[in-house]
Amino acid sequence: MSTLNYQITELNNGIRIVTETVTHVQSMAMGVWVGVGSRYETEAENGITHFIEHMLFKGTKRRSAQDIAREIDAIGGQINAFTSKEYTCYYVKALSEDFALSADILADMIFNSQFDEQELAKEREVIIEEIKMYEDTPDELANDLFALDMWGNNSLGRTILGVEETLAGFTQERLKDYMKRYYTGINMVVSVVGNITHEEVIRILTPLFIQVPRGEKNRFAPYQQEPPAIHCHQKAIGQAQIAIGVLGVDNTSDELYPISLLNTYLGGGLSSRLVQKIREEMGLAYTVYSYHGAYSDCGAFIFSAATRAENCQTVVNLIIDEARQVAQEGINDNELKRVFNQMKGSLFMGLESINSRMNKLGRSLLIQNEIITPEETVEKLWQVTPEMIQQTAKKLFAEGRFCVTVLGQVENITIKPIE
Repeated sequence: MSTLNYQITELNNGIRIVTETVTHVQSMAMGVWVGVGSRYETEAENGITHFIEHMLFKGTKRRSAQDIAREIDAIGGQINAFTSKEYTCYYVKALSEDFALSADILADMIFNSQFDEQELAKEREVIIEEIKMYEDTPDELANDLFALDMWGNNSLGRTILGVEETLAGFTQERLKDYMKRYYTGINMVVSVVGNITHEEVIRILTPLFIQVPRGEKNRFAPYQQEPPAIHCHQKAIGQAQIAIGVLGVDNTSDELYPISLLNTYLGGGLSSRLVQKIREEMGLAYTVYSYHGAYSDCGAFIFSAATRAENCQTVVNLIIDEARQVAQEGINDNELKRVFNQMKGSLFMGLESINSRMNKLGRSLLIQNEIITPEETVEKLWQVTPEMIQQTAKKLFAEGRFCVTVLGQVENITIKPIE
């Protein structure tokens, strides 16, 4: 029996509604997932998806921005949103008895926002401050610089927030036109988890969401990868921020499973190779980890660390040495069993809140067009062998595949050739 007992209904306009009834709670979490993110923007539109996300909280035909905040606070609810490279999510959490009001507020924001010109001007300044905040946060800035270094000046390499020059050109008309193009039924999923039945959710949501035109599947330009190289970006900060990455796989690839285990082994937790070597054994960094970021058509396996400038070359060498060692020597059965159990535990414990279950259902259905249960994921991970992990490491960490980004007071970094 699956730990995700969900039901799916597709409305006539293509919107899919997925629910899971959880009877031992008194609350519910609802997310409206839209298949549009910064990858869908032209260079002149950079930041418009995120700008729209902000503006949907600034007033509708029926509610002012203050009304939205007051109505949510009056029921003890929480409402927020976020924008990624490939999707946007608007979500609310409240008591199950307040589902109808919560759904009405979200739908009102998404379909009836006014985009008042005065509010546009104010929110433009707010986002500029958000950009400045990120520029003053070294690890966030390093991530943005790495994306630019790896993917170049295309939609995957540009920032989600945009830049001041593009923000200046966003008008009410441009925002409404962008929403008309991309906020269509075929590109939307609504996920609801909590103490409420599927039938009740469909009854309440259908009249709110059936108004959306069906539209066509949103598309973005294929990714482009820059030739792997070393990039040193100068900034007067206390530590050098390091990002090292290689081209990975897309979010539907079966290779995700050996890559996930490889990632856990190398940089996923306190017992990982990188943490034990660089932090515990050598004391060269407080923060060091790895992750694999997957998109619809590509992905990147990324190592991240922060260290003093004088130790930067040493840390870069150690990260690449550890990656190459796995490619050359592989891992043994006991190591594989340990990281499998680590991932299994993390996977199931991550689904103990209704928010995380709502996120899992909505994102999976939108991005992968299906819901892969935790049991199915565990079964796929269980089938991975040490030989598969070594072959994956050989493919990922081959000579000439590393893109290196360093932010800080570091003039030069080199990569040792394979001996």
